[in-house]
Amino acid sequence: MASLRRHLHRPTLSTQILLLQLSIVLVTVGVGVVIAVLAARRELDHAASRRSLAIARTVAAVPELSDALRLRHPARVIDPIAERIRRSTGASFVVVTDRAGIRYSHPDPSLIGKSLANDPGEPITPILAGHEFVGTEKGSLGRSARAKVPLRDTSGRVVGMVSVGVLERNISDEVISILPVLLIPAAIAALLGAAGSVLLARRVKRQTFGLEPKEIAALVEQREALLHGIREGTVATDADGRITLVNDEAKRLIGTEQDIVGQRLVDLVPVGHVRDVLAGRVEGPDNVVLVNHRVLVVNRMSVDVRGRDVGAVVTLRDRTELEALLRELNDVRSLADALRAQEHEFSHRLHVIAGLIELGRSTEAVELIRKSSLVHQALVASIVEDVGEPTLLALLLGKASIASERGIELQVGEGTRLPQDYPDARELVTVVGNLVDNALDSVSLNGGGSIEVTIRDEAEGVLVRVSDNGPGIDPALLDVIFRDGFTTKVATGAGRRGLGLALVSQTVKRRAGGWVKVENNGGAVFTAFLPHRVEQAVAS
Repeated sequence: MASLRRHLHRPTLSTQILLLQLSIVLVTVGVGVVIAVLAARRELDHAASRRSLAIARTVAAVPELSDALRLRHPARVIDPIAERIRRSTGASFVVVTDRAGIRYSHPDPSLIGKSLANDPGEPITPILAGHEFVGTEKGSLGRSARAKVPLRDTSGRVVGMVSVGVLERNISDEVISILPVLLIPAAIAALLGAAGSVLLARRVKRQTFGLEPKEIAALVEQREALLHGIREGTVATDADGRITLVNDEAKRLIGTEQDIVGQRLVDLVPVGHVRDVLAGRVEGPDNVVLVNHRVLVVNRMSVDVRGRDVGAVVTLRDRTELEALLRELNDVRSLADALRAQEHEFSHRLHVIAGLIELGRSTEAVELIRKSSLVHQALVASIVEDVGEPTLLALLLGKASIASERGIELQVGEGTRLPQDYPDARELVTVVGNLVDNALDSVSLNGGGSIEVTIRDEAEGVLVRVSDNGPGIDPALLDVIFRDGFTTKVATGAGRRGLGLALVSQTVKRRAGGWVKVENNGGAVFTAFLPHRVEQAVAS
């Protein structure tokens, strides 16, 4: 309960900021006023001292004063002159003495005729020596800003001293009189500072959604834990498309280990479908893109705060293995369909053979069996003999069965030769499998045809050529056919179109010197080259 009461009585963040700002403003204004008052006081002291010196010099220049010192009663002449000058100039006192320090003028008549030579606050020896004095001293009337000058006769001999001063209380009165001039700007500054503090506190409260520091810290900790704990890649961008937040999984999927905060997200991916998706030019959920040989599912959601677009959140899911499994599943389904068709075909042949035997025409039955066996064995033998890599062999056998079911003849070209245990069989399967799939789709448009696959292991690398007698490639599309997302086929539920040839292009180009091209020669002819060197190609 005690902690709850402390929490309830604790001021909010906006209130703390307001109080802190007000304290700073008041302290700053107060210090400024004190400094201004002290500066004004010091300036008034200097002005009073300079004015006292000017008055003292003027009084010392009056010849009647030095002449009066030779009279029997000098005060009768000197005091009226000194008092008249004091009243006219506003000085607090005008004192004239002889060399002995006897006063012959003073605002207090009781002090006239008395000596100030023994007064520690009134040294006269330096003055009688011909020097002037300007400063602040304490005299019989109190502390004052005063000036002392020697009084000389007509021959220039020092015969006395003139002391003129302005009492500090009079200077203080002047300071008080100018305080409104100093305080009014300070008060205006304080009001403006207070108003600014209130506005700042409100703005902070609005921008922090009324959250307190502990709540903000907790949100940051939860965000970091959530961001780096999820298996999906997450990227947040501002309204200009620059990255403001990214987790480790997103950097892994994009293919970078550097700090990419502040960079434009679209600049980190190649031109094509993936850039269009990340830029928001392609809408819809679960967009499948290809980034650095990875198949990713991308979702982009714009973020609006108070009706204003502040950026977007992009999530990335790795679908590479799933896409490969989907393609294998499609191949298995196609193979199952081919086996089912072959089952019907063999069943029909068995019926024919059984009928021939029942009719006693065993010779024709044996001949039919022999021809059917030779056709199948010839196809298998050509693949097995020319292709040594078992993974690629299994791929071609499966594709041959699928082609046979579609009424397409799959042949292995002359010169095909690949050694056993090829080190990069996975990449080779990706290239050959996608090129053959593309050829099967193309030839199927004509209801049948032929495909020839040539794979040759050369000194510098492996050359793959897949040709068909289909309709070929539109010459206007030769430069864009390998881009991610480009397709001329109707999408089906099996997966997103436009990935196969893009995967081929990225696979071969990951190796330095790898390339792929297409040309028309009685159909489409795709040629790819995978160098044996494994150095990564430099991205252009």
